[in-house]
Amino acid sequence: MIKKLDIKPLIISIFIISICSIVYELIIAASSSYLLGNSIKQFSITIGLYMSAMGIGSYISKYAQKKLFDIFVLIELSIGLLGGLSALLLFISYAYTDIFVLVMYILIILIGILVGLEIPILTRIIESYNHELRITIANVLSFDYLGALIGSILFPIFLFPHLGLIRTSFLIGLLNIIVAGIIIIKYKSFISTKIFNYIFIACSVILILGFIFGDYSADRIEQNLYRDKIIYSKQTPYQKIVMTRHKDDIRVFLDGNIQFSSMDEYRYHEALVHPAMGLNKNVSNVLILGGGDGLAAREIFKYDTIENIDLVDIDREMTEFSRTNPLIKDLNQGSLDNKKLNIYNEDAYKFLENNTTIYDVVIVDLPDPNNESLNKLYTDTFYRLIGNHIAEDGVFVVQSTSPYYAKKAYWCINKTIKSENFHVVPYHIEVPSFGDWGFQLVSKKPISMEDVDVMVDTKFLNESTLSKMTIFAKDEIIDLNTIEINRIFKPVLPMYYEEAE
Repeated sequence: MIKKLDIKPLIISIFIISICSIVYELIIAASSSYLLGNSIKQFSITIGLYMSAMGIGSYISKYAQKKLFDIFVLIELSIGLLGGLSALLLFISYAYTDIFVLVMYILIILIGILVGLEIPILTRIIESYNHELRITIANVLSFDYLGALIGSILFPIFLFPHLGLIRTSFLIGLLNIIVAGIIIIKYKSFISTKIFNYIFIACSVILILGFIFGDYSADRIEQNLYRDKIIYSKQTPYQKIVMTRHKDDIRVFLDGNIQFSSMDEYRYHEALVHPAMGLNKNVSNVLILGGGDGLAAREIFKYDTIENIDLVDIDREMTEFSRTNPLIKDLNQGSLDNKKLNIYNEDAYKFLENNTTIYDVVIVDLPDPNNESLNKLYTDTFYRLIGNHIAEDGVFVVQSTSPYYAKKAYWCINKTIKSENFHVVPYHIEVPSFGDWGFQLVSKKPISMEDVDVMVDTKFLNESTLSKMTIFAKDEIIDLNTIEINRIFKPVLPMYYEEAE
């Protein structure tokens, strides 16, 4: 038996497999967050179960006593194939079956166990060939932790935004297969199972084809998630934008949640914009937070007094899509190209912190609070920041989800705004593609919907609809004493919202 072993390929393998390990964890957590919502819950479950499974794998490794090179190659081939197919399996199970959660748990446990086997087996291989244990452990853990850091940076910055979940999983699976190939070639004299050569080739072909045709597979599966034909789909660094079409009905979805339908979006946007605009006859300076589709801006430009609109939407891809796509541009009437409108692609919270401009009206047209990253934009602190940016007789309005389907969430928003000593008028309308949808009209001074005077052309709003919007049925009202205020450090709103799903 040789006294020393060239461990450089093994150290490189540790670095690569640690990158793969963290990325598999992130792929599963991101997939479940995208499909099920509540990112904190999904990431917590994934991390906890994954780490436990790794512990099981580490425990099982003690029973491997012989043919350690063979065992390690088998582990890498298994992880590569299973991990490479993981995102595809998750999306297929969600689109075509009712067992998504079961499939997710099985994948987490199986991949976690296999990952838990890797480092103990490699450590024993290195240590077996006269390498001191203390040096072996130091080298193994150093490269393991470094690889985890690299993987955790690569996933959100490059892999997920540019490749998507399915192609990323195929690519990372291929890395595990490459590690198996390195071991097979470099240490062939230590490997007794010759069939590994053929398994390596087969797995490589499967994953390479999966990577090449990953977008096609994703498109086919994604189409099954939507009622109408998908005519546009793009993953941005912040969200997945999907546009569908059925005859004259154009619909835009963000992360699977409908943002508007061209058949009835005017109802939503007229109700969002005109009550606030109709309280002041001389509105000249307006801030829109969100509203990257340009539809709220379209309504605001109906007023001749408008001199400036600042639109803040974090996703540059969304505003550019809405500015250039012919179908959306036709809907928003080219509002995003208007010289009076300035687009700021930055976080709304940071914009308010760093900006000192005072506005006559602020339109808060943000996505529903269906994840923790959006929660800060529905907190008491956020509304306080908005208050610092409106004139003494200014108004702001907040889209507030459905008072029927998400009753607790709707009234939580209402109570949170009131906690900052604002005068709030809650109101709602029926939007066929959404259902019953609610808003909050807010001012520093007492206001009433009776004071609203809409002097521009509308398709939906009139005196009759305005007067009825503040009337809520018994099953849409809740005792505010049972609802907590939503704060940055105590985010209750996502919990209320999840209860409604």
